[in-house]
Amino acid sequence: MTTGMELVEPLEPTGEESALARARLHRQLTVEETARRAGISVEEVRWLEEGRVYRFPRPDDALAATVLYASALGIDNREARELAGLPVPQLPVQRDPLPRLVVLGAVLLALAVFATLLLIPHSGGKHASGSGGAILPPPWRIAVTVLNGSGDINYTRQVASHVGAFGYTIKKVGRASNFSYPQTTVYFPPRCEGVALRLAKQLGVTTEPLPGGSGACQLFVIVGPARGPGE
Repeated sequence: MTTGMELVEPLEPTGEESALARARLHRQLTVEETARRAGISVEEVRWLEEGRVYRFPRPDDALAATVLYASALGIDNREARELAGLPVPQLPVQRDPLPRLVVLGAVLLALAVFATLLLIPHSGGKHASGSGGAILPPPWRIAVTVLNGSGDINYTRQVASHVGAFGYTIKKVGRASNFSYPQTTVYFPPRCEGVALRLAKQLGVTTEPLPGGSGACQLFVIVGPARGPGE
């Protein structure tokens, strides 16, 4: 026996919705439609909604994609503040719908969301000290692998985004061999202590040497559990 019912595909796959995804779904738009409107790729839409800012080649690219995304959805200043978790004032005496205010709202959303995604994820432990006056290669020449060592993939992505914001090249984001690492640590092979200390100081974490390795310097950041203020 057949029925006249058709299965309708959901607007997005299963998973926890981000603030940006909820704004898109509220407008009944698919990821593909949003990408078409914004002039960015489907992958870039998913990266923004999933907080995978480290996937963009540069932080400026992520910021530009966020502005295009917000403009495509027509998000105004009030909704931008709601999405960013900022206080929303009472209804203003007047709301001027001039295009200039629409652009301003999109810029505020971009700055607020981008700043939220790239908050400094300070971890516990002693701050690493920099090496004395050595000339270090620029961050973009250093490949960094970020591994989930606590089971918290969202926090791991935050750390990876922050590493990318400092200009380092993210080689891979994945899981460590186990989830028992007590704190976030930068691991480095021989001859790479200087660049490891620099990154550790930027993240506010500790360093540990690796037993071997050769070739170009590459660092490994194993992310422990997130720590609250004062911990």
